[in-house]
Order: sequence, then C-alpha cells, then structure tokens
Amino acid sequence: MLNSLKIPALLILLLLFAIIYYLFYQQNNILGIYFRYPGNKSYNLNNIKNQADDNIFQETTASLGISPTNYKNILSQGNVIIFLETTNKLEPAHLVLCAVESAARVYPNRSVILFMKGLSTLKSEDENSLRNRFPTLSSFNNVYIFPLLTEEVFKDTPLLPWYLKVNTSMEKYWTHVLADGCRLALIWKYGGMYFDTDIVSIQPIPVVNFLAAESSKYSSNGALGFSPHHEFIWKCMEDFVRNYKGEVWGQQGPLLLTRILEQICLQHSFMALEDIMCGNITFMNPVRFYSVSGNNWRTFYEVWKPVPIFNNSYGSHFWNYMNHEKAAKVVIPGSNTLAEYLYKQYCPDNYEVLKMKNKNNV
Repeated sequence: MLNSLKIPALLILLLLFAIIYYLFYQQNNILGIYFRYPGNKSYNLNNIKNQADDNIFQETTASLGISPTNYKNILSQGNVIIFLETTNKLEPAHLVLCAVESAARVYPNRSVILFMKGLSTLKSEDENSLRNRFPTLSSFNNVYIFPLLTEEVFKDTPLLPWYLKVNTSMEKYWTHVLADGCRLALIWKYGGMYFDTDIVSIQPIPVVNFLAAESSKYSSNGALGFSPHHEFIWKCMEDFVRNYKGEVWGQQGPLLLTRILEQICLQHSFMALEDIMCGNITFMNPVRFYSVSGNNWRTFYEVWKPVPIFNNSYGSHFWNYMNHEKAAKVVIPGSNTLAEYLYKQYCPDNYEVLKMKNKNNV
C-alpha cells in the first residue's frame, strides 16, 4: 500500500519541480537577467542589449559609481548649470575649478554639473573618489561631475547625424566645435544655464531665457540660459548642421547665435545698462559678462586701482582662449591683480589651494 502511494507522490513532486523550473525560466526570459554595478542599482540586461546608446551611457556612468537614474533626474530639474570640458583632461585648470566653485556659491539651490569628456574612459572610480579628485569642490553638495558621453548628448537632436559623420582629425577647432554642439543639445533637452569654464559667477541671473552680448552687434555663446525644448535652441541646432564650417572660428558658436537672433530681433543697440527683449529672450547688455572686453583680456592680470565694481555684472569672462602666449598669464597670490581679486571674492576655496601651492613652490 505504502509503496503504491510513493510512486504517485514522487510523480507529483517531479511535476511540481518541472512547473517551478519552467516558470522561473520564463520569468527570466521575460524580465531579463539582472546584474549590479558597484555602488549602483540593478539593470535589465535584455533591455540594455536592445538599446546600444543606453548601454554605453549606463555602463560608463555605472562604472564611475554614478546612478544613471540619478544622472537623468538631476539634469531633468530644468534649472541646472552646465560646464563642459571637451578635451580628455582629468585635472581641470584652476580657472575651471574657480568657475565651478563660484557658480556653486552664487546658485546654492541649483545643481552645478561639470561634464568631462576624459571621464568616459575611466572604469574604476566611484562618485566619492571623483569628488575627492577636486578638493576645492568636494564640500559643495550641489556640484556634480559627470562623463561627457557625446552620442548620448546628441541623441534625438539634429546634431547626431552630423556628429556621426564628421572627420574629427580634419577639424581645426574640434574641441571648441564639440563644446558648441554639446551646450546646445544639453540646453535643448534639459534646460538651465550654460557657462564657459572661464566665467566666474558674481551674482544670480534673474531671468530664464537669455543670451549674453559681447557687443551691440554680436551675441556670445559663453553664457546662455533657456527653458527645455525652446524653439530658439532647436533652430540653432538646425543651422549648426545646415551652415557647418568647422574651419571658421565661431561659425558654430557666437556667429551662429547671432544669425538666429537676428531673425527675431533686429534692434541690437543698447541704451546705457539696459538689456534688450527679443520675444521672450533677454539679450543681455555686454556689461553683464563682458565688462572687460576681449581686446583688454591681459588687464585681468594687472593691478587695478581702484578695483572695479561689478554691481551690474552676473559674471566675468576671462577670455581664456586668448591666453595662449609663450608665457601664459596666471593668477599669482599676492600680486593684487584683478584676477586675484576675483578669485579671493568668488572662489575662495580654490584661491586658498592656489596660495598653498605657491607657498610650497617658493
């Protein structure tokens, strides 16, 4: 009797085992195999394999200990401040660090992001160790350092086809042109403000949509801000591709923004310190960022008596791309130059590190 019951019971157990195994196998086929990156969430392998761009994006951010979800959430706040490093440098110049620190201080309630192209090749650092690379920034909770993944940045914009076919080895100003494109794509997608890494922030900008004039005739692209998906930025990206001339300095940058601005705003004559409204875009008086003109960039490294007052400025542009003489101008602690004054006032942490380095080198 017992032996006769054992056989059906064994068959039932085998059947249950087969059902459980089948359900488990099917669930993994449907849901995908999950895996973990160090310090990060689980990700669905099947989904990632089906999305090549997302694969690159997630693998790189995760290998740096940065959560892709967190990455996108921060950008999607709509009011971030963006800086770009489009070379492969992993140790930004002190002027770059000063620019980021000053923005973090002036805009404490906004996320400040430094995108670095060189980080896309790193595979062994977490978010904390990245922050520790830059001690003058590590105390700011609103500063983030992310890899610049160019295909991901240009995805779903008119710039991706251009980027995929451009021959970078033939481009005379490639790092500048790449930065020109990236700022447009990022501001189009996420909104917020973009600043060049040689702009020291002085006081908050009170408007959302703005361009900064270099003169009454020309817009710069060193400082700009827009809400997400603004039509002006989309037109700029279309013109970027349609009228691309990589051999012409500024063609994809200041000249591009000036061309599109002229389509909606013919009046560029500034009255005293007033800005100009072009539709819903504020075209800012040159004094807002360019109180020191490009022709006078060397005066940043001279002693000013008295020190100028920047009450009408939101930031100060150092014109660093012009600073490539045989003996490049630098900030020297104790020199009493205008540049030193700006460092002491608006990026004091960076200035203290600079002082220590200078002391150790004496």
